[in-house]
Amino acid sequence: MFYRPKDGHGLPHNPFSAIVSPRPIGWISSRGADGQDNLAPYSFFNAVAYTPPQVMFSSTSAKDDRGDTKDSVANIRQTGVFCVNIVASAQRDVMNVSSGPWPRDVDEFDKAGIAREACHEIACSRVSGSPAALECRMTQIIDLPGQSNFMVLGEVIGVHVRDEYLDDGRLDVTRYAPLARLGYRDYADVREVFSLKRPGE
Repeated sequence: MFYRPKDGHGLPHNPFSAIVSPRPIGWISSRGADGQDNLAPYSFFNAVAYTPPQVMFSSTSAKDDRGDTKDSVANIRQTGVFCVNIVASAQRDVMNVSSGPWPRDVDEFDKAGIAREACHEIACSRVSGSPAALECRMTQIIDLPGQSNFMVLGEVIGVHVRDEYLDDGRLDVTRYAPLARLGYRDYADVREVFSLKRPGE
């Protein structure tokens, strides 16, 4: 089949997010200027540069109590910082609770019973049980075409990695099976890896 997105796909469900998959999940923690913590997962997330290390995530909807966006972007606009927590497969259920459309005064750490720790370089909480976390300073918030579409770019200024997931100096993702988003309501986790050498290596 072929379709133009502006004309519709004619299927029972939109295939776009299933086509662009698997996608890593950025479990974004942020704190508003009022000190209120927020935690929410975003599957439009990825690393975008090595030096300096940089990441992005996109928020694509809005809440009535946040105007044109959601809690994460609203908080980052105020404070200029956020933390990306990596989601292990074992954290899938509490991650899902934190994805709810909760009012701005709801603390998702408390709502889902998620333990938190203070970040080192920024005034923000992080998920203490996550296999890795990236403390970020926001560099840009880009207003994308479409309603309430915002891309947040950040420079990674602090990195946390749990020691039990390191093997001979390498991060072994199979030890925690990072969760990935597919299409629809589907997810996957990474339990098997293989290596390829580039031509000339």
